[in-house]
Order: sequence, then structure tokens, then C-alpha cells
Amino acid sequence: MQAILYYATLPLLYLVSVLPFPVLYGLSNLLYFLLYSIIGYRKDVVWANLKNSFPEKTDAEIKIISRQYYRYLCDLFLETFKTLTISRGSMLRRCSMSARAQKLFDELDEKKQSVILVMGHHGNWEWGGNTFSLCCKQQLYVIYHPLKNRYFNKLIVNMRTRFGTRLIPMNDTFREMVKNRKETSATAFIADQTPSPQNAYWTTFLHQDTPVFWGTERISSKLDYPIVYVHISRKKRGYYELDATLLIEHPRPLAEGAVTETFTRKLEAMIQHEPATWLWSHKRWKHKRPAETND
Repeated sequence: MQAILYYATLPLLYLVSVLPFPVLYGLSNLLYFLLYSIIGYRKDVVWANLKNSFPEKTDAEIKIISRQYYRYLCDLFLETFKTLTISRGSMLRRCSMSARAQKLFDELDEKKQSVILVMGHHGNWEWGGNTFSLCCKQQLYVIYHPLKNRYFNKLIVNMRTRFGTRLIPMNDTFREMVKNRKETSATAFIADQTPSPQNAYWTTFLHQDTPVFWGTERISSKLDYPIVYVHISRKKRGYYELDATLLIEHPRPLAEGAVTETFTRKLEAMIQHEPATWLWSHKRWKHKRPAETND
């Protein structure tokens, strides 16, 4: 059944990938109408997430952000499949790297310093990974969750590794990072996913009790790699820019929770500045804070 679904879908995905961008965004407009106005995909989740995250905004303001989000989500979905066939030149035109980010990564490479990249589901993170691999000398590794469908998993792996990126299954993260210590690398953690509430660091994020994975903090403390925050901003439709700032140079000496708090506050500020391009349809706050937990 997995194979039938895969081979039935594959031609459509490649057809989407070769569409000219004006046609692609015309298709996205249609998808937006279906998703937002007809199907109403997770509209209650998006509305609740936005209302709780921005209590100071009016319903009219929330509705504007909600509509902007759905337009972005449809663009993002189709843009992702462009990676199947997009050229290097087109990729770099569509997702550029800021001069500040290029300078930072060049300096780190000159020092032969491996780094940890932290980011959220903000902007087009798929294109951001491609741009990093095309512009930077460090070997990029991205932590990912393998899909249950092995055929689609292979497709996603091939798509994400076209420009030199390598993937590490989440459960193998620390072991693989230790194994790769002889090379100058950058390992990317998309750190705004939802962990089990019992084994998470709990904090306040966008006015809500929020669990955060411990993994990024614990691995960075053990390896003492500098932590760089990466942000993919949407400049206009179909065009993004990767920017980066050195967040923490030496995480090992810091108190427990400091790395996680620093990243969380940075991501929070970026979302507040550019709210429409974060993944609001994700059920980020489905868990309640346990009665006794770290703060």
C-alpha cells in the first residue's frame, strides 16, 4: 500500500516541482482558497494559537495574521517540492544568505570550529538548508524524524541532500555528532517541536506554558560547540534570506536551562516581529505543565 501511494503521487510531485514560479503561486492561490475557505484546515487550532500568543491584538488583527499564515503555508508546501528539481542558481536567488551570516560562518570555518545551529519552523527552513550547503564550507547536518512510509522517506532524504546536506535521524544525534568531530560541521536543530511533557524543559513561550526538548542544550554543553541562531525571513513572496547571529560562544559553563531560555527568547522575538510565517497550525500547546517540574 505504501508503494502504491508513493508511485501514484510521485508524478504529481515532480510536475509541481517543474512549474514556473508564476504558475506555482497561481496554484498556491487556489490551494489557499480550498484550505482556508472550503476545508477550514485546523482553523480552530490556528485561531487559538494566535489568540493565546498575542492577547494584546484585536480579533480583526488576528484574522489578518491568520489569512496571511494560510497564504504562506500554501506557498511553503509547494515551494518545498521545488527542491526536487530547482537549479543551484535559482535556489540562491530565491533564498539568499545575508552578508552578516556569510561573514560569521566564514570566520567560524577559518577557526575550524564546528557549530550547532538552532532555529524554528519559521520562513522556509527547507530552502534555508539548501542555501547554507551552497554558501558555506562547513558540512551541514540536519536532525530529522524519519517518515514511517519508507518510500516517501527516501524521497525526502534525496530532496534534502541534493545540494550536499546530510541528515541524522533524531535518535542517533549525539552518537553521529561525536563520530563527526574530526570534520568542521554545522548541525541544525529545529528546536520548536513538541516533546513529551514529562521529559521536557518547561518555560513560558508566547504567553503560554511550553515544553522544550532538552537535547539541544545537553548536547551543546557536552561538546561545547558555539550555538548560532538561524532565521529565515520572508522578504517577499517566493524570496527569503538566511540570517544568523552567534547566540552562545561557550555553552558548557552555563547554568541548566540557560541555553534553552536564550534560544526560546530569540525565537519568540522573531515570531513577534514576523508572525505570519511561523507554523501556527502545529498543535504546539497540546500538553499541560505537570504539577512538579523544572522552571
